[in-house]
Amino acid sequence: MKRIFLFVVTNIAVLLMLGFVAQALCAFFGTSLAEVVGPNASSLLIYAVVYGMLGSVISLLMSKQMAKMSCHAKTIDGTEGEVERWLVDTVRELADRANLKMPEVAIYPGAANAFATGAFRNSALVAVSTDIMSQMSREELRAVLGHEMSHVANGDMVTLTLVQGVLNAFVIVVSRVLASVIANGSKGESRRNNNGLYFLLVMVLQIALGILASLIVMWFSRKREYAADAGSAKLLGTPSAMIAALRRLGNLQPGTLPDSLRAMGIAEGKKTSIWSTHPSIEDRIEALQNFGAG
Repeated sequence: MKRIFLFVVTNIAVLLMLGFVAQALCAFFGTSLAEVVGPNASSLLIYAVVYGMLGSVISLLMSKQMAKMSCHAKTIDGTEGEVERWLVDTVRELADRANLKMPEVAIYPGAANAFATGAFRNSALVAVSTDIMSQMSREELRAVLGHEMSHVANGDMVTLTLVQGVLNAFVIVVSRVLASVIANGSKGESRRNNNGLYFLLVMVLQIALGILASLIVMWFSRKREYAADAGSAKLLGTPSAMIAALRRLGNLQPGTLPDSLRAMGIAEGKKTSIWSTHPSIEDRIEALQNFGAG
């Protein structure tokens, strides 16, 4: 109920902020929102919020099912063998420490990686690859599971979905306001004479602004990785295991996850850039060392 309330409040806040941004843009160009967009300005704002959020929310609600399908992940309950029993028991222990309900646990075939997903903190999925299980010690793997459980405890899946949805809404509104101003002028000329130019500008601006929005999402995702690393250190009582796990990952080639799961994985790759969902291994280790020193 709390998350539903926050989601509704967030959408109302986004709607108000979109209106403010649209009015500010129009004022900058010496016109008004009614002149640029027409009498249906409020409809545009509502459309932007609904359409901007809808795709992200639907993806989040379907995330567990899609993750299992895309990674060929198999849910386990611990009865399959000693290794599976240890994995389930460890996740249960970490869930209890994080004050969470037991998530689903799965194993999927592939190179070293792990991820968490799910729309709700108490109904999540934590999955590890066969390769990371064979390449890491149990203490290192426990730190990796702590990292993923921290993503769940922090609600990072929901937060990233809201950030993406908010940015989608801004892209929709700003691209249309700017396209109207450029195509029709600041005096509110009839759009019927400039329909072709208007729609072309909307497409170009949506692509350009969408790229900028993606950079913001990637930056935010990298910040959440530092928080998940620190969360693992807190759950385990020391950062040393997480540091050891990261060093191990630095000697491996992390497996590639589907785009919808990249941000919630333990690693993305050895190289990092402004397009990366994860900071470099070296930066993450340094942050954990500073965390331990503090």
